[in-house]
Amino acid sequence: MSNSRRSFLCGAALTSVALSMPFKNELMAMASKSKPFGIQLWSVKQALAKDPLAVLKQIAANGYKKIESFEGPKGMFWGMKNTEFKKVMDDLGMNMVSTHCNDTGNFKTFEQKAAAAGEIGLKYIICAFKGPQKSLDNFKQFADEFNACGEIAKKHGLRFAYHNHDYSFKAMDGIVPQDLMMKNTDSAIVDFEMDLYWTEAAGVDPVAYMDKFPNRFKLVHVKDMTKTATGHESCVIGKGSIDFKTLLPKLAKRGVEHMIVEQEAYTGTNELDAARDDAAYVKTLNW
Repeated sequence: MSNSRRSFLCGAALTSVALSMPFKNELMAMASKSKPFGIQLWSVKQALAKDPLAVLKQIAANGYKKIESFEGPKGMFWGMKNTEFKKVMDDLGMNMVSTHCNDTGNFKTFEQKAAAAGEIGLKYIICAFKGPQKSLDNFKQFADEFNACGEIAKKHGLRFAYHNHDYSFKAMDGIVPQDLMMKNTDSAIVDFEMDLYWTEAAGVDPVAYMDKFPNRFKLVHVKDMTKTATGHESCVIGKGSIDFKTLLPKLAKRGVEHMIVEQEAYTGTNELDAARDDAAYVKTLNW
């Protein structure tokens, strides 16, 4: 609904004594359902490495309002200073809410990254990947590491989070590593980002898992899945098997604050086209 149409309807509603309050409340409810989506820049990593500014302009034109960065060869801010990157975001009408970062076990460099992120108002700094491990002890060590990162992030006005893949849901010695990390991290300083694709790939119900660990997941990666001859792969959102229209409102009720589109490379289209098509679909979703 356009702003002009919304204004007209609201004005008309206010002129009707019988219908004004119910209709106005309905319009407010409609407006409150739709919230802005973000995009994880990994989705457009190849193009971004060649011309960051042009790609950022394009995804802004697609309608994305939030950005989640990651740490590439040019850092989290793609060859720019953190303040320069923020100005680009401001000029494009976008907000960088979070970033993935590497080497969270090196607390000295992690603090430098957290300070740079906090300085320009990011909300989250996230560990994106640890990889499959041979022992549960490794996941216990990760939990300790995440708690330490959480304390560092807090100093700089941030929250620390961990982003799952499927490996953390595979039981070891009867224990699910993801459960272990959830239970051994301090909820006051450590959050989690659920990747819906990898959670579904592991055979885990996202809603049920959030109910098991309430209010721990503040961000999700909205990434769709399609079957292949050898298993599954990422596809344009709305073309796969995940029912986002039903799922996302349920996740929002469970404390998820940021819905972040992520597109993995796959056969059939290029990454910029996929990001555009993802944006077109998520605009139809309410959460």
